[in-house]
Amino acid sequence: MARPRQFDEQDAVVRATELFWRRGYHATSVRDLGDELKLTPSSLYRTFKDKHTLFLRALDHYRATESVQAERLLGADSRPIRHVLRDWMLWLVTCVPGRGCFVVNTATELGTTDDQVSRRTEAAFEVTRQALRSLLLQGRRKGELPTGLDIDDAVELLFTTVLGLRVRERAGHDPARLATAIDAAIRALGPAPTTPS
Repeated sequence: MARPRQFDEQDAVVRATELFWRRGYHATSVRDLGDELKLTPSSLYRTFKDKHTLFLRALDHYRATESVQAERLLGADSRPIRHVLRDWMLWLVTCVPGRGCFVVNTATELGTTDDQVSRRTEAAFEVTRQALRSLLLQGRRKGELPTGLDIDDAVELLFTTVLGLRVRERAGHDPARLATAIDAAIRALGPAPTTPS
């Protein structure tokens, strides 16, 4: 008769996410995971198959959690679009100081060397692009952004800015300088259309 598991599998994924996020994939050993999760190597392999499978579960958990937070911050409300965008971008570089983004960290560490990881990081990046596109389209509809704004170009500018900000935040750059970059990127969207008097 199989013995019942003595731990919460989802809690183990959450704790593994924290460890991988802090240390990265290559710098996290199976022993490190066992210590963090309070699991023997045999229990870890029995539950998660291997380190790579657990890493994918951790990456999926992080993406789901961050998506919920981003959706809340970028959600439609009565505030001006530029304020929503600025608050979200500031949150990205202040929510967990010194850690950067787990997805961006993973993309820079593993690049295109791992197809399963690459599919997940690209899917996460596309979610960000689509959220930006939706916000900018809403801003244009509300008359807060120039009617001639090229939405595709603006999305790429802001998306690239976001990735750069998250790398710079992890490198310990001054938050005030990151805020300056955020403001410059938002100004690049052009002046708000003026309403004829």
